[in-house]
Amino acid sequence: MPLYGYHNRFLEINLSTESIREISFPEDVLQTYIGGRALAAKVLFDRLGDHWEEVDPLGPENILTVFTGPLTGFFPGARTCISGKSPLTLGIVGSTFGGEFASELRAAGWDGIIITGRASSPVYIYIFNDNVEIRDASHLWGKTTEETHKILVKEIREELQGKIPYIKWRDPGMLYIGPAGENKVRTAAVSSKWTHAGGYGGYGSVFGSKNLKAIVVKGTGPLPDAYDISKVKELSEVVASNAVNHVFKWWGTAYLGYQCGYTTSSEPIRNWQEEWHDNPAVGVDKYDRRMWVKRYWGDFGCPLTCYKLAFQRTGPWEGTLSDNTDYELQAYLGTNLGIFVPEDNNYLSYLADSYGLCGIQTGNVLGFAAELYQRGILSKEDLDGIDLKWGNTEAFAKMMLKIAKREGIGDKLAEGTWRFALYVTEWKGVDVTKYAVVVKGHGIGAHGNRSGLDYPQDIAYACSVQGGDHTSVAALPPEAGELGGPLLFDSGVFCWFNAFTVSRDVIFKFFQAVTGWDWFTPDKWDKDLGLRALAIQRAALLLGGPDIQWLPTSKYDDNPPRFYEPLPSGPCKGKAVDRDEFLKHRAAYYEAVGWDEKGVPKSELLKEWGLDNVDAALNRIRGKA
Repeated sequence: MPLYGYHNRFLEINLSTESIREISFPEDVLQTYIGGRALAAKVLFDRLGDHWEEVDPLGPENILTVFTGPLTGFFPGARTCISGKSPLTLGIVGSTFGGEFASELRAAGWDGIIITGRASSPVYIYIFNDNVEIRDASHLWGKTTEETHKILVKEIREELQGKIPYIKWRDPGMLYIGPAGENKVRTAAVSSKWTHAGGYGGYGSVFGSKNLKAIVVKGTGPLPDAYDISKVKELSEVVASNAVNHVFKWWGTAYLGYQCGYTTSSEPIRNWQEEWHDNPAVGVDKYDRRMWVKRYWGDFGCPLTCYKLAFQRTGPWEGTLSDNTDYELQAYLGTNLGIFVPEDNNYLSYLADSYGLCGIQTGNVLGFAAELYQRGILSKEDLDGIDLKWGNTEAFAKMMLKIAKREGIGDKLAEGTWRFALYVTEWKGVDVTKYAVVVKGHGIGAHGNRSGLDYPQDIAYACSVQGGDHTSVAALPPEAGELGGPLLFDSGVFCWFNAFTVSRDVIFKFFQAVTGWDWFTPDKWDKDLGLRALAIQRAALLLGGPDIQWLPTSKYDDNPPRFYEPLPSGPCKGKAVDRDEFLKHRAAYYEAVGWDEKGVPKSELLKEWGLDNVDAALNRIRGKA
């Protein structure tokens, strides 16, 4: 029987030796791990798991995977999943982002790319159908993401002129890094389409560690064959018709800037010292009227078009063209820094995109540093003369540049919030880790769980295999959290905003229509396949290394200390995570997903699933857990 939904052609590129080869996976591996995040976990652990703790995520031994999935290009809203050993968590984080890259890669005849080694000088990877090259990128090194994008579009357009059998030219799909990635900043993102980014995990720094500036792809072929294309079209219409009525269609996620503050008391304000505000200045209508120039600016094949374009026509940041700030950056580069001016918030978001920084993770460390300044733990002199007080947009802009360049105190902040907290604790002789709003080195997303109105489960971040990732949280029952949605979507690989608009039944029917796997059901995923992928990610996270291990689990499978502090204001004043209830829920979650009482995947299950290598690796730390 043909393998539907896949080309089953993957590129493996060794930058050290400049070797390029085609590989494929056995059908049973694809049926078990699908693609994207789950397949990446399988590949990474198979290759590195026997000495995971010794692998430096910023060393040449780390492996980057850039994967699609069987639904990529079929389900409305294509995405790309990038993974590797995370410089932030030291586990495996699957970070996905939108744009045309994934569709172009599939049209070029490839399902993914595995990148190993380290180039001796800056390079970029060029893919035009079956033509794959490693090219010099010295002219791109040091450029911002905006500059890189413009240069590559021009170069590739001129090179392919007359070679593309289309009437209308479409720019190639591109991934690239900015100065932050080049300087191996642990909060650096992999950027795409100027303002799209895979920020979680810190993989921009892995690009930089490999001297890899960009990947450019142009494809002129078809997607792989689908099992039942007529059913795929029918289901696509269902998704599209629902998406056009979703609130994201009109506002994107930007409407949450006021909603999460005022209605659900769950927005970070001044490093999570508050989570409630009633400040209409950050209402989405203000962003709309004052900056938006194009409301419907979607990616190829996306009916939701949650991406909004902004241009600042006047004021101190005049001429800034960017994505009109989505919620996560509204919060982390806005209210989290005491900034309630849309234009200022948009400017900092623009800088994050331009430097190639993850706005969430960088916003997290900036807020942490600002609170230490507020409390007098860090002085102005400690911060290289920068007055890092709440609401000082110019000060935060200066610090972002220092981080991107690893200059002065920025070199320490570039390590991320947790490592910076450990550094300051030793430097100043006072424990500041209690002010770090992170889980296993990863700053949490901009959704608090103290109020119980936004991310209501107290185990959401504490038990996630991706640390503080708000897009992949743990829940009881497990299928209500990352197992039931994000892990599936990130392995499929498709946009889960569009998936929000339809039932789970429609999503599994979509998988069946593309692949022909009539056995691929919610029960099969929830009780078998999904648990395997979670177990691999969990194992990598617990093994950690080389500089940090998240053991004992009783200490690190926990909420940030701040979430046990009562909310100080608003209608949910006094609410906090109940520790006794949390401990009960944590134990129940461990059991539900097949982990022992310490949160280590059970040996008998791993062996039953054929994951003997994972079991053997975990034997190295079972006594420490």
